[in-house]
Amino acid sequence: MAYKVIQWATGGIGRAAIEGVLTHPSLELVGCWVHSEAKLGKDAGILAGIAPLGVLATNSQEEILAMDADCVLYAPAFPNEDEVVALLESGKHVVTPTGWFYKARVKHAERLEDACQQGSAVLHGTGIHPGGFTERMPLQLTALQGSTRYVRSEEFSDIRSYDAPDIVGEMMLFGKTEEAAKQSPMGAFLAAGFYQSIQMVADALQLPLDDFNTVHEVALATAPIESTPIGTIEPGCVAAQRFVWQGLRGGEPVIEAIVNWLMGESGYDAPWGFGAQGQRYEVEVLGDPDLSAVYHGTHPSSIEAGLKRNNGIVATAMHCVNSIPYVCTASPGLCSYLDLPLVAGHAAPALR
Repeated sequence: MAYKVIQWATGGIGRAAIEGVLTHPSLELVGCWVHSEAKLGKDAGILAGIAPLGVLATNSQEEILAMDADCVLYAPAFPNEDEVVALLESGKHVVTPTGWFYKARVKHAERLEDACQQGSAVLHGTGIHPGGFTERMPLQLTALQGSTRYVRSEEFSDIRSYDAPDIVGEMMLFGKTEEAAKQSPMGAFLAAGFYQSIQMVADALQLPLDDFNTVHEVALATAPIESTPIGTIEPGCVAAQRFVWQGLRGGEPVIEAIVNWLMGESGYDAPWGFGAQGQRYEVEVLGDPDLSAVYHGTHPSSIEAGLKRNNGIVATAMHCVNSIPYVCTASPGLCSYLDLPLVAGHAAPALR
């Protein structure tokens, strides 16, 4: 019998998740929550850009809470703890890419744990980065070595293919002044998730950390840069950013999660670029022996392709979707990647 799933929010991740639920042999879409009045009453399949599914979107939290469902894939642009608590208390598991990756560093963990126990539900945060490339891939590599002494997961992405203007312009602060970007809470907001992933890896390796640190660098446009998400980036405004989140031991970084977000590879006041390997994720673990891996495929083949269907967004959604059957059989509580069996995908429908 298929697990019944509600999709909460239909942005890029939500739309990809609806497709993923539809093709998963163990899942069934039974509900859909939307924020926009324009989407209210629309078929979830139409919102996802596929055929109608007979599931109509609602913006009523009460309707969602009353639905007969096993799990909610919770993917709003900005998470709300009160919403998550209500979902858990209603007896619905919650899988989300928006946070709550590792209980040891989760704010208000006791409140969330109480909600899980009250509803006999699981809260599981996962995704791609934080998520797969920050936790799963590094730990798999460390299983092949002894005496791990350093872990790095790093993203190299062209943000011109990320069709989310509000997030790119108003949250990531591309196109703003350097002063605005440096004073933004963006680093601290993202640190909440990345620090949880770093702590998870450290605990799995039995590596005590002394402290955490965030490094933020920006590069400014020296000429106008055309960017589909937010329009023209004018000279003197932020056109590339690099964040480094670090777990420290003895004052030195021993675990680092890094993002390199660029609007193309030219027109900056710094010599930044993707290098010969292009857009990618890199994972490096230094130990006995030193190991590294480079992952391609999570980035679109072109800006135009990414604006239609961004591979990284799809991968984020699929890691959530594929986690649902495992979450639905886990013990109630805040559940991390370390608490689940190895999450796997499924065969294509034509092969089943």
